[in-house]
Amino acid sequence: MTTESPTVRRRRLAMELRRLREAAGRTNEEVARHLGCSPSKISRIELGRRPASPGDVRLLLDFYGVDGNEADALLAMAKAAKQKGWWHVYEDALPESFQVFVGLESEASGIRTFEPLLVPGLMQTEDYARAVLLTAVGADPSDVQRRVEVRMNRQKILQRREPVHLWVLLDEAVLHRPVGGTAVMREQLERLLAEASEPHITLQVLPFEAGAHPAMSGAFVILDFPSSADPTIVYLDSLTGGLYTEKSAEVQRFSLVWEHLRAKACAPDESAAIIAARTKELV
Repeated sequence: MTTESPTVRRRRLAMELRRLREAAGRTNEEVARHLGCSPSKISRIELGRRPASPGDVRLLLDFYGVDGNEADALLAMAKAAKQKGWWHVYEDALPESFQVFVGLESEASGIRTFEPLLVPGLMQTEDYARAVLLTAVGADPSDVQRRVEVRMNRQKILQRREPVHLWVLLDEAVLHRPVGGTAVMREQLERLLAEASEPHITLQVLPFEAGAHPAMSGAFVILDFPSSADPTIVYLDSLTGGLYTEKSAEVQRFSLVWEHLRAKACAPDESAAIIAARTKELV
């Protein structure tokens, strides 16, 4: 069973505060004047990008005319959202946007991802992860080690009693891109084969023969959550930080692209055979 992360609580609180503001017929500018802050602060709170202090939440609820049990529940949520997740001890080595991602990932019930360049972080070996992270421009070895630790800790969601269901679409090019040397790649591919046999992990290889496809622009991750109160979210990583969208139309578009890629990819058994054959070549 998952334990709600502070990030998910913050996201739920953000959605509720936005809903209450709209129901009260208030604009961001009006709310900002009432709190004595900038409209951008209100926007960041409502997007879940900034935690709302219990004091701010109380002021907002008073302004929106919310009291009683509903107010008590939201104030309790605000206090819970201020708690620290395990990843916060690494916040000096992680961009804020990725800290948010780790929090959301830890609460997801299902993860669908397309990876055209690298083995996804949730399936990387320690040596493969280190080799990837060391390629960053200006990489600090001490920061790299801490980020490797984060990556290994993230993988615990695949090992818990009720593990997340992970469905990976992996471009065949990933199997041929040398990362960290032959020994590292062989160990990594052996890890893929082992994990692909787990009932909660589905791994499909998108073969070279698939040609051009709708996701030529890059990798993406779709996070599904166990509660209907938490809409599906799409995450896109980049050199300057992560981007998120939970807009229904955009999430649907990424889901359709993912389904298109899934249909073009090899079946899991055939994919395992492709990985096994490539592993034998690494001598």
